[in-house]
Order: sequence, then C-alpha cells, then structure tokens
Amino acid sequence: MASRSNVTGAPEAAPAAPVPDAASDELCAFCASEQEAFLRRQRTRCRALIAAAHVLLAALVALVLLPGAKSVPGPAPLLGGIAVMELLYLAALKRGQGKPACSWIVIIVWAFMLLWELFTTQLNLLHPVLMPAPEAVFNVFATLYPELLTNVWSSLTLLLMGAATAIAAGVLLGALVGWLPELRDVFAPIARVLAPIPSVVFAPYLVALMPTFRLASAMVIFLGLFWPTFLNTILRVVSMDRRIVDSARMLGLSSFEMVRQVVLPYLVPGIVGGLNGQLTSAIMMLTFAEMLGAKSGMGYFIINYTYFANYVNVVAGIIVVGIVVTLLNALINLAKRKLVTSGARTGSTAGGRHRAAPASTA
Repeated sequence: MASRSNVTGAPEAAPAAPVPDAASDELCAFCASEQEAFLRRQRTRCRALIAAAHVLLAALVALVLLPGAKSVPGPAPLLGGIAVMELLYLAALKRGQGKPACSWIVIIVWAFMLLWELFTTQLNLLHPVLMPAPEAVFNVFATLYPELLTNVWSSLTLLLMGAATAIAAGVLLGALVGWLPELRDVFAPIARVLAPIPSVVFAPYLVALMPTFRLASAMVIFLGLFWPTFLNTILRVVSMDRRIVDSARMLGLSSFEMVRQVVLPYLVPGIVGGLNGQLTSAIMMLTFAEMLGAKSGMGYFIINYTYFANYVNVVAGIIVVGIVVTLLNALINLAKRKLVTSGARTGSTAGGRHRAAPASTA
C-alpha cells in the first residue's frame, strides 16, 4: 500500500503508536511509588527535627535547674518563658503549617539559649555587666511588666499616629497626583528628591520645631513613610494596565470617581502586600525617635537604662521590641489572609450569579 504524501510530495510521518496500557500503568505506579517515598522522607525528616528540638529543650531545662557558678534570680520566670515558647511551637505543629521551618527556628532558639545559659550562669565566662544571665533578663518581665506594658502602649499609639496617617495620606494623595498629569509633572520630581532622604536627618530640627517630643517623634515617622508611599503610589498608578483605564473611561466617570472607584481598588493589593516592609521601617524610625528625648516608649526604655549601664533591662527591652514586631507582622499576615479569602468568596459568588443569569432569563 502506498504511503500518503503531503502537498510537496514528501511522505507524511506515520502517526505515533499509542502507548500500551501496560506501560502506562507501570509509569503511573512508578510515579505513585516515588511520591510515596518522597512523602515518607519528608515525614521522617519532620520527626527527626521535632525530636532534636525537644532534646535541646530537655537539655536547656536541665541546665537551668542545675546550680551554676554565678548568683542569679530564681529560674521560675525563665522556665515560664520557655514553657510559653514550647506551647507556641506545639500549636504551630498542630496547625501543620511549615513544620520543618518551624522546627528549625525552635532548634536555633533553644541552641542559643542553651549556650547563653552555659556561658553566663553555669560557667560565668562572659562579662557580668554586658552579658547578663537569662534568669536576670526574664526576671525583668516578671518584676517590671507594668512599666514594659506602659511603654509598649506608648510606642503603639505613637506608631499608629505617625504610620497610619502617613500611609493613608501617601496613598490618597499619590493616587490623585498619579492620575492627573498636571499634578504628576509637578509633584513626582519633588517626591523623587525627598523619598530617599532618611527622616532621621530631620529629627534634630523637628525636636526644636515641634512643641513636644512626642509630636516630633510622630513627624519623624510620618516623613519617613509618607514620601516613599506617595512616590510608589504615583508609580503604581502610572503603570496601571491601560485596558482597565480605557474600560473605565468608557463609563464616563469623572476624575474623582475614577480615583475612588478604579484607581484605589487597584492599589489595595499592593498596599496590603507592602505593609510588612513599611512596618519594619516604621519600627526603626519609632525607636530612633523615642531615643531623642521622649519620656515613654520602648526606645526610651532602652536608651534610659543604657545611660545607667543596666544592660539587663536593655536586653529585656530589645526582646520586647522583637516580640511586638513579630505580633504586628502576624496581625498583618492575618489581615492579608482575610482579605484574600473574602475576595475569593466575593468572586465566586459573583461568578455564580453570572452563570445563573442566562438560565433565569431563559
């Protein structure tokens, strides 16, 4: 039988023979076995990391309970802190989110605390003033918690005063300026000059200009966040998909309605996604501003006890700042997940309505 030819006269390639069912089944079985082996290795690795974390925990607790070469306060606050961290670790394992990473973090923390306890309390090899024992540091949480909570509250209110107003003003004004070319041509070059300047260079002048140190600190935070937010918002508006802009313009919306109904909703995901980085910058500026001359706040707590060479309280203050930053980042991540979930739910509901519309019309 003659083979079929294409237009040019060359013989066409014969169609590929189908894969036999036996070979296909063998391939599927091989892939399933490989996946099962991979999952088995992952489970074994997770169990090994969990075991290593708890071995270090047991060694740390035993070391804390042993009498050491250095006289320190009672171990109860330190053991309480260790118990809280262990409960948080177990809760993270129960949720099943990031088991290997979570275990690695806990292993690093326990190893650090083990070495800290060994070289300070047990062997007394480090500087007694600059490197306080962990029992002394955790005892600060038990004895000075009213002062710590007061300073944390002062810092949070100041952070809200400066950061929230800066982000809100930067987004609203940036959206308006980015949408109107006349304003963009004037204010975008100014923002490009001021955005890279660290706000801390204005701090001495703001302290002399403002009536109180608290307002000066709030202005340091405001200036440090406003100009970068303002410039980034302008750039996001300029880089909007032109199809979105053209579709919105067909509705005959005014400039104000375009900014409110189109531009700002378009900017929301980018704003929420950048909150973690903005929070880090705000905490840095907040701590520096509070060290200038404030009478409360975590920065004031740290710098005040530094003047008196009370490094036990200084280390405790640094730990509290880390805890506060971690909790704020967790709240931001929770808000992101809520927004994504609500957005997906809204989208699925709208899609269901659109699919049901033709049937109801019919």
